[in-house]
Amino acid sequence: MRVRNIGILAHVDAGKTTLTERILFATGMTHRTGEVHDGDTVTDFDPQERDRGITIFAAAVSCDWAGHRLNLIDTPGHVDFSDEVERSLRVLDGAIAVFDGVAGVEPQSESVWRTADRYGVPRIAFVNKLDRPGADLDAAVASIRDRLEVTPLVVQVPIGREGDFAGVVDLVDNPPPSARTARRELEEAVAELHPEALEHLDDMPDETLRKALRDLTISGQAVVVLCGSAYRDKGVEPLLDAVIDYLPAPGGDPAKDLVALVFKRRERLTYLRVYDGTITKGDTVWDAGAGRTERIARILRVQADRHTDIDRAVAGDIVAVAGVKAARTGTTLSSRQRPVLLEAPRTAEPLVSVAVEARTRAGALKLPAALAALAGEDPSLSVRTDPETGQTLLSGLGELHLEVAVEKVRQSTGLELTVGRPRVSYREAVTGGVTGMLYRHVKQDGGAGQFAHVVLDVTPEPGTGFVFASTVTGGRVPAEYIRAVEAGCREALGDGPLGGHPVVGLRVTLTDGQTHPKDSSEMAFRAAGRFGLRAALRACTLTLLEPVAEVTVSAPSDALGAVLGDLAARRAQVTDSTVRTVTATVPLSELFGYATRLRSRTHGRGTFTSRPAGYRPAA
Repeated sequence: MRVRNIGILAHVDAGKTTLTERILFATGMTHRTGEVHDGDTVTDFDPQERDRGITIFAAAVSCDWAGHRLNLIDTPGHVDFSDEVERSLRVLDGAIAVFDGVAGVEPQSESVWRTADRYGVPRIAFVNKLDRPGADLDAAVASIRDRLEVTPLVVQVPIGREGDFAGVVDLVDNPPPSARTARRELEEAVAELHPEALEHLDDMPDETLRKALRDLTISGQAVVVLCGSAYRDKGVEPLLDAVIDYLPAPGGDPAKDLVALVFKRRERLTYLRVYDGTITKGDTVWDAGAGRTERIARILRVQADRHTDIDRAVAGDIVAVAGVKAARTGTTLSSRQRPVLLEAPRTAEPLVSVAVEARTRAGALKLPAALAALAGEDPSLSVRTDPETGQTLLSGLGELHLEVAVEKVRQSTGLELTVGRPRVSYREAVTGGVTGMLYRHVKQDGGAGQFAHVVLDVTPEPGTGFVFASTVTGGRVPAEYIRAVEAGCREALGDGPLGGHPVVGLRVTLTDGQTHPKDSSEMAFRAAGRFGLRAALRACTLTLLEPVAEVTVSAPSDALGAVLGDLAARRAQVTDSTVRTVTATVPLSELFGYATRLRSRTHGRGTFTSRPAGYRPAA
């Protein structure tokens, strides 16, 4: 059977999960449609998702349409769970980007769009909720063009507006005479981008137009735009047809050696995308990154929280497997004869931390293992011990992310937990460097000694990254020792001199060094890199950086004065404002509890969205 691996992407509340429900119903996988507000949808099956009314965990389902199997992943829309979207996009061949017909492109819509750009995932757009008051397809399309910097190609026009919305007219397949003007505009827009379509501009066959739209979608030159109302089941079946017509099939060869990527772990299951080869139940596969084998005990076709055993998975499949014990997100599984390492999904750095303690001594013994298991499932969570207080710190992407994580520990273990107030993750940036910092690492305590001599320059580097270089000549430091120095420098970055925060924005150059014929080793030069950079950083000028977020607040015009005053008190930098919205950059530490404050200031009429916007010097 032919396959499409697709995700559904959007800002929170744009209607992704409702659309997924209608797709499952239209394809015959369910016999009734669940509703988010009733807590009975297929993909939002976790108790917290149903309680909160939002998607938290990416959920995979499969269905059949027009002779194709659709492997579909419903992804979260809240910014705190953007890493779930990142991991999903890494293994998808295409996506449906859902936009609210009233709001158009919203902040998280733009963020996930940029992530899809980075992974080269072709998309089609679905402008949803056209039955809502204020819905406007033209305005939504304009926001797609302006904010996403992509050419939208509208292939449907709505029948009726807002409450009178009754369906859509297709412009590709034999449109009615009433839609000829819109069809002609579509043909002209496509012809500007596609040479073959330009040749047929005078009389463009439907099939030529469809092929051109597919080519432009897959190449990323344009995005096909459809519209409808998922809640009222309008435009869903044409959207499924568009998935088949415009989004690509997975590549790969089932006869080749195995190549599969782990993109998610949940409880005892490991989720894989198979790129080449075949996995059969009972196979032993190779984790090249860790240099160990894993055994595939079971292979499961996933239907959200339900699973069906299958005997094998082939290139193009997305499945779950049981029995894999050590492989983590980003692990490549392959054959031992031909090991392969694929690019792993990126993991965002934690921005917010809370102290977590068990209330009983028995609970304190269980808590570390529970938190470690949680971080094993979600790489965007990290667990560490505060060296000053001895507290266990759980770090994540936001308040909600941490709330969900802590509640998951409570539910899975039954532990009573005390959770501290959230605090942000600061960074230390180099603003003034140092040159010629010499460090000697010498140890002699009987037996083999350790000797490493390094000279380091440290200079500011634009951005919040780290660059390592070497200008050593004449073989004074062998290449393997240079790599060891870099590794040691990277270890030193985790604990800056200002307050023990990670250090960013620097370039370290190894300019000279010296070895000993017997006592030099990679371990010695690694230690020299670590301790040498720590000494250099104490001589540098550094500044403290705090994480900031771009916040868009919507409120009635008579409440905007109160909103602006409150934002000013939170050290916000306003970047844009209209009669009903304000966009500002706000320190993340100032946003704790902001939702409650905003409701109070606007008498319950204000809403806001936010997304990470990097770091800036702390005030």
